[in-house]
Amino acid sequence: MGHSILMGAVAYDPKVVTIWEGIRTYFRDAGLEFDFALFSNYERQVEELVAGHIDIAWNTPLGHVRVQRRTGGRSLSLGMRDSDRDFHAKVIVRRDAGIRSLGDLAGKTLAVGSRDSTQARILPLHFLRQEGVALEKVTLLPFDTDLGKHGDTGTSELDVLRAVADGRAEAGTVGDLVWVTEQAAGRVDAKRVEVLWTTPGFDHCMFDALPTLDESRARAFQDALFAMSWDQPSHRRLLELEGLRQWLPPRETGYESLRAALDETGGW
Repeated sequence: MGHSILMGAVAYDPKVVTIWEGIRTYFRDAGLEFDFALFSNYERQVEELVAGHIDIAWNTPLGHVRVQRRTGGRSLSLGMRDSDRDFHAKVIVRRDAGIRSLGDLAGKTLAVGSRDSTQARILPLHFLRQEGVALEKVTLLPFDTDLGKHGDTGTSELDVLRAVADGRAEAGTVGDLVWVTEQAAGRVDAKRVEVLWTTPGFDHCMFDALPTLDESRARAFQDALFAMSWDQPSHRRLLELEGLRQWLPPRETGYESLRAALDETGGW
């Protein structure tokens, strides 16, 4: 039990149970005593990590940055998915709205996702401000769906797509993943809606730990995690469910824009 690890994850979908039960079996087969606890929201998960009740938290970008701020930048970043790197968001517009450039958003209604969604609200608005868009001249139509889940469910992004499709908004912000998924499923009318702009890249989820997690346990977790292989059918099933091909080492550069956005709005 020297290497026992308790990890927290947020139950944004029933598949979360399947994923982590499968990964727990994999970790235990690899000789790592591992268990997980599920939370209903990221705020509680961050509190439980900071209080030392769990060893590691599988966090959204917002959760990740909050943990770093709560620990004075001393928290440990342990790993991420290949799919967490270089995420983007889209500004989509109705073709009949006459929006040809970002400047044309002035006087229009822009549908946005949940206030705790990095990809559907926090960063698209930050990047639009950086591009010189006067947001005070844009009417925001916010969908605060599934608060506490930090946009994981994608529900607010579906609300945005619906609002643009039915004309309640001339434009909207959605993450890449939802946009691609909905297009592939044939649920986006390309005759009615198009992409106006793609944001700069940013990074998504991260495994966070307190600086007090001893090195041998952190290393054991990382070694087992990074050894999961797409070529192994039993691993591939879990990797597909969690939306990746390969676990990668952490990097911090992809969170700079989120830190700036939070400083700008006074939120964290």
